[in-house]
Amino acid sequence: MRYRYLDFITACFVVVLIVSNIASTKVVLLGPLTFDGGTILFPLAYIFGDILTEVYGYKRSRRVIWTGFFLLALATLTFASVNALPTPKNQASTAQAFSVILGLVPRIALGSLVAYWVGEFINSFVLAKLKILTEGRWLWTRTVGSTLIGQLFDTSIFLLVAFYGVWDNSLLRTVFVSNYIFKCGVEILFTPLTYAVVGFLKRNEGEDHYDRDTNFNPFALR
Repeated sequence: MRYRYLDFITACFVVVLIVSNIASTKVVLLGPLTFDGGTILFPLAYIFGDILTEVYGYKRSRRVIWTGFFLLALATLTFASVNALPTPKNQASTAQAFSVILGLVPRIALGSLVAYWVGEFINSFVLAKLKILTEGRWLWTRTVGSTLIGQLFDTSIFLLVAFYGVWDNSLLRTVFVSNYIFKCGVEILFTPLTYAVVGFLKRNEGEDHYDRDTNFNPFALR
Protein backbone atom coordinates (compact mmCIF):
# COMPACT_ATOMS: atom_id res chain seq x y z
CA MET A 1 0.00 0.00 0.00
CA ARG A 2 1.34 3.43 -0.94
CA TYR A 3 0.84 6.25 1.53
CA ARG A 4 0.63 9.92 0.56
CA TYR A 5 2.40 11.43 3.56
CA LEU A 6 4.79 8.76 4.88
CA ASP A 7 7.76 9.96 2.80
CA PHE A 8 7.23 13.56 3.91
CA ILE A 9 7.08 12.58 7.59
CA THR A 10 10.21 10.46 7.17
CA ALA A 11 12.08 13.40 5.62
CA CYS A 12 10.98 15.74 8.43
CA PHE A 13 12.04 13.17 11.02
CA VAL A 14 15.54 12.81 9.55
CA VAL A 15 16.06 16.57 9.14
CA VAL A 16 15.04 17.21 12.75
CA LEU A 17 17.40 14.46 13.89
CA ILE A 18 20.47 15.74 12.02
CA VAL A 19 19.89 19.45 12.71
CA SER A 20 19.33 18.84 16.43
CA ASN A 21 22.57 16.88 16.66
CA ILE A 22 24.50 19.72 15.05
CA ALA A 23 22.86 22.21 17.41
CA SER A 24 23.78 20.06 20.42
CA THR A 25 27.40 21.25 20.21
CA LYS A 26 26.40 24.40 22.14
CA VAL A 27 25.15 24.49 25.72
CA VAL A 28 22.41 27.11 26.13
CA LEU A 29 20.41 28.74 28.91
CA LEU A 30 16.65 29.15 28.80
CA GLY A 31 15.40 30.68 32.01
CA PRO A 32 16.35 28.29 34.83
CA LEU A 33 17.14 25.43 32.40
CA THR A 34 20.59 24.48 31.12
CA PHE A 35 20.79 22.12 28.15
CA ASP A 36 22.48 21.44 24.84
CA GLY A 37 21.09 23.44 21.91
CA GLY A 38 19.79 20.36 20.14
CA THR A 39 17.23 19.90 22.90
CA ILE A 40 15.23 22.80 21.44
CA LEU A 41 14.42 20.82 18.29
CA PHE A 42 15.00 17.17 19.21
CA PRO A 43 11.64 16.60 20.98
CA LEU A 44 10.01 16.89 17.55
CA ALA A 45 11.78 13.67 16.57
CA TYR A 46 9.85 11.85 19.30
CA ILE A 47 6.60 13.49 18.23
CA PHE A 48 7.20 12.32 14.66
CA GLY A 49 8.05 8.88 16.06
CA ASP A 50 4.77 8.81 17.98
CA ILE A 51 2.82 9.78 14.88
CA LEU A 52 4.57 7.15 12.75
CA THR A 53 3.86 4.31 15.18
CA GLU A 54 0.33 5.42 16.01
CA VAL A 55 -0.77 5.69 12.38
CA TYR A 56 1.47 3.35 10.37
CA GLY A 57 2.59 0.84 13.00
CA TYR A 58 5.84 -0.33 14.55
CA LYS A 59 7.17 -2.08 11.44
CA ARG A 60 7.13 1.06 9.30
CA SER A 61 8.37 3.15 12.21
CA ARG A 62 11.28 0.70 12.54
CA ARG A 63 12.31 1.39 8.95
CA VAL A 64 12.21 5.14 9.54
CA ILE A 65 14.27 4.82 12.74
CA TRP A 66 16.93 2.83 10.89
CA THR A 67 16.85 5.34 8.04
CA GLY A 68 17.49 8.14 10.51
CA PHE A 69 20.25 6.15 12.20
CA PHE A 70 22.19 5.50 9.01
CA LEU A 71 21.80 9.06 7.71
CA LEU A 72 22.88 10.50 11.06
CA ALA A 73 25.88 8.16 11.01
CA LEU A 74 26.66 9.32 7.46
CA ALA A 75 26.49 12.99 8.51
CA THR A 76 28.68 12.33 11.53
CA LEU A 77 31.25 10.42 9.47
CA THR A 78 31.29 13.16 6.83
CA PHE A 79 31.89 15.90 9.41
CA ALA A 80 34.64 13.86 11.07
CA SER A 81 36.35 13.12 7.73
CA VAL A 82 36.25 16.75 6.58
CA ASN A 83 37.56 17.87 9.96
CA ALA A 84 40.47 15.40 9.74
CA LEU A 85 41.60 16.53 6.26
CA PRO A 86 44.35 19.19 6.07
CA THR A 87 43.43 22.82 5.36
CA PRO A 88 45.30 25.52 3.37
CA LYS A 89 47.11 27.98 5.64
CA ASN A 90 44.94 30.88 4.51
CA GLN A 91 41.84 28.94 5.68
CA ALA A 92 43.05 28.19 9.20
CA SER A 93 40.37 30.30 10.90
CA THR A 94 37.64 28.63 8.87
CA ALA A 95 39.00 25.21 9.74
CA GLN A 96 39.08 26.09 13.43
CA ALA A 97 35.46 27.27 13.36
CA PHE A 98 34.39 24.11 11.52
CA SER A 99 36.21 21.95 14.06
CA VAL A 100 34.54 23.68 17.00
CA ILE A 101 31.02 23.39 15.54
CA LEU A 102 31.01 20.24 13.43
CA GLY A 103 34.15 18.34 14.40
CA LEU A 104 32.25 16.16 16.84
CA VAL A 105 34.49 14.20 19.17
CA PRO A 106 34.02 10.42 18.97
CA ARG A 107 32.29 10.17 22.36
CA ILE A 108 29.63 12.74 21.45
CA ALA A 109 29.01 11.09 18.09
CA LEU A 110 28.79 7.62 19.65
CA GLY A 111 26.58 8.84 22.48
CA SER A 112 24.23 10.55 20.05
CA LEU A 113 23.86 7.49 17.83
CA VAL A 114 23.40 4.96 20.64
CA ALA A 115 21.01 7.19 22.62
CA TYR A 116 18.91 7.90 19.53
CA TRP A 117 18.69 4.23 18.57
CA VAL A 118 17.75 2.98 22.03
CA GLY A 119 15.39 5.83 22.86
CA GLU A 120 13.45 5.77 19.60
CA PHE A 121 12.93 2.01 19.58
CA ILE A 122 11.78 2.04 23.21
CA ASN A 123 9.43 4.93 22.44
CA SER A 124 7.91 3.12 19.47
CA PHE A 125 7.62 -0.20 21.32
CA VAL A 126 5.92 1.32 24.37
CA LEU A 127 3.47 3.32 22.24
CA ALA A 128 2.51 0.29 20.15
CA LYS A 129 1.90 -1.83 23.25
CA LEU A 130 -0.09 0.91 24.98
CA LYS A 131 -2.28 1.31 21.90
CA ILE A 132 -3.34 -2.32 22.19
CA LEU A 133 -3.74 -2.07 25.97
CA THR A 134 -5.98 1.02 25.69
CA GLU A 135 -7.76 -0.34 22.58
CA GLY A 136 -6.89 2.83 20.71
CA ARG A 137 -8.37 5.21 23.28
CA TRP A 138 -6.66 8.00 25.18
CA LEU A 139 -3.97 8.84 22.66
CA TRP A 140 -2.31 11.22 25.12
CA THR A 141 -1.52 8.37 27.53
CA ARG A 142 0.66 6.61 24.97
CA THR A 143 2.29 9.66 23.36
CA VAL A 144 3.25 11.12 26.75
CA GLY A 145 3.92 7.75 28.42
CA SER A 146 6.18 6.46 25.65
CA THR A 147 8.10 9.75 25.58
CA LEU A 148 8.65 9.72 29.36
CA ILE A 149 10.28 6.30 29.08
CA GLY A 150 12.09 6.80 25.76
CA GLN A 151 13.53 10.18 26.73
CA LEU A 152 14.70 8.80 30.06
CA PHE A 153 16.90 6.29 28.25
CA ASP A 154 17.86 8.70 25.45
CA THR A 155 18.98 11.54 27.72
CA SER A 156 20.76 9.27 30.21
CA ILE A 157 22.71 7.34 27.58
CA PHE A 158 23.74 10.44 25.63
CA LEU A 159 25.05 12.34 28.65
CA LEU A 160 26.83 9.34 30.16
CA VAL A 161 28.54 8.26 26.93
CA ALA A 162 29.37 11.77 25.72
CA PHE A 163 30.23 13.66 28.90
CA TYR A 164 30.76 11.38 31.90
CA GLY A 165 34.20 12.16 33.27
CA VAL A 166 34.40 15.31 31.11
CA TRP A 167 31.78 17.37 32.95
CA ASP A 168 31.56 17.27 36.71
CA ASN A 169 28.68 15.26 38.12
CA SER A 170 26.73 18.31 39.29
CA LEU A 171 26.66 19.73 35.75
CA LEU A 172 25.64 16.34 34.37
CA ARG A 173 22.73 16.18 36.79
CA THR A 174 21.70 19.75 36.00
CA VAL A 175 21.77 19.17 32.24
CA PHE A 176 19.95 15.83 32.59
CA VAL A 177 17.11 17.32 34.62
CA SER A 178 16.81 20.34 32.32
CA ASN A 179 16.90 18.20 29.16
CA TYR A 180 14.37 15.72 30.47
CA ILE A 181 11.91 18.32 31.74
CA PHE A 182 12.12 20.35 28.54
CA LYS A 183 11.78 17.38 26.16
CA CYS A 184 8.84 15.87 28.00
CA GLY A 185 7.29 19.31 28.45
CA VAL A 186 7.37 19.90 24.69
CA GLU A 187 5.65 16.54 24.13
CA ILE A 188 2.87 17.48 26.55
CA LEU A 189 2.55 21.01 25.13
CA PHE A 190 2.28 19.67 21.57
CA THR A 191 -0.36 17.06 22.46
CA PRO A 192 -3.25 18.99 20.80
CA LEU A 193 -1.21 19.32 17.60
CA THR A 194 -0.31 15.63 17.75
CA TYR A 195 -4.02 14.78 18.01
CA ALA A 196 -4.77 16.97 14.97
CA VAL A 197 -1.98 15.47 12.82
CA VAL A 198 -2.80 11.88 13.81
CA GLY A 199 -6.49 12.44 13.04
CA PHE A 200 -5.67 14.01 9.68
CA LEU A 201 -3.36 11.16 8.68
CA LYS A 202 -5.74 8.41 9.77
CA ARG A 203 -8.53 9.95 7.69
CA ASN A 204 -6.45 10.67 4.60
CA GLU A 205 -4.22 7.58 4.63
CA GLY A 206 -7.00 5.17 5.54
CA GLU A 207 -4.69 3.62 8.14
CA ASP A 208 -4.88 3.10 11.90
CA HIS A 209 -2.49 0.24 12.56
CA TYR A 210 -2.59 -2.05 15.60
CA ASP A 211 0.57 -4.09 16.26
CA ARG A 212 -1.14 -7.22 17.57
CA ASP A 213 0.99 -9.70 15.59
CA THR A 214 4.09 -7.58 15.08
CA ASN A 215 7.66 -8.82 15.48
CA PHE A 216 9.17 -6.16 17.75
CA ASN A 217 12.77 -7.22 17.15
CA PRO A 218 14.49 -3.97 16.03
CA PHE A 219 16.77 -6.00 13.73
CA ALA A 220 13.96 -7.86 11.97
CA LEU A 221 13.71 -7.34 8.22
CA ARG A 222 9.95 -7.97 8.13
